[in-house]
Amino acid sequence: MSYRVATVDELQDIPYREDTHMRPVRHHLGITAFGTNAWTAAKGDRLMPEHAEDEGVEEMYVVLQGRARFEIDGDTVDAPVGTLVFVGPETSRTAFAEEADTTVLAVGSRVGQPYEAGGWEVWAEFHPAYDAGDYEGVIERGRSTLENAGYATPLYNLACCEAQIGRTEEAIAHLRVAIERRPSLRDYARDDTDFDPLRDEPSFRELISAPDAARTG
Repeated sequence: MSYRVATVDELQDIPYREDTHMRPVRHHLGITAFGTNAWTAAKGDRLMPEHAEDEGVEEMYVVLQGRARFEIDGDTVDAPVGTLVFVGPETSRTAFAEEADTTVLAVGSRVGQPYEAGGWEVWAEFHPAYDAGDYEGVIERGRSTLENAGYATPLYNLACCEAQIGRTEEAIAHLRVAIERRPSLRDYARDDTDFDPLRDEPSFRELISAPDAARTG
């Protein structure tokens, strides 16, 4: 299929951090070249969580509906419908809805590198439960979704939850798949305290070892 059509309203409404609501545009449309999602809010509510993108990640925000107020590194930017707001890497940003049903589209990617879909949109609906320490709830409600989506980072997060409640074999199995699909996750796993319950497991120690070390050790 050479094209797909969708409206923001028909996309899944995912409650996210800081009482925000995200619509998974990239995942819904199957986009693989860049990241893009929409944020919606009622008047007075926060549109997107306060955050700073990683080094090299640029984002542009497009006000599709309503009126937004951006807070960017201490500056306030009034953004009526049709406004484009570009924010560079490592810059603090958030936004609030100044009118009812305000909708902002975010588009971004890392400078100088091919885009790699992380699948955080799939993980987003389970993140509040993870933050609350409801690891069992994440596993019960999210396992099938996270496995079927096939993204490395959500599988990594699923493994974190499993490790925390003693599901050792499942945690190592999901972590192994995550690292196979995104080898850089090995570095995160080495220092991730979520995996502390697995530190004495030989299979875990082998998994987080550098590939060369694993072959020669």
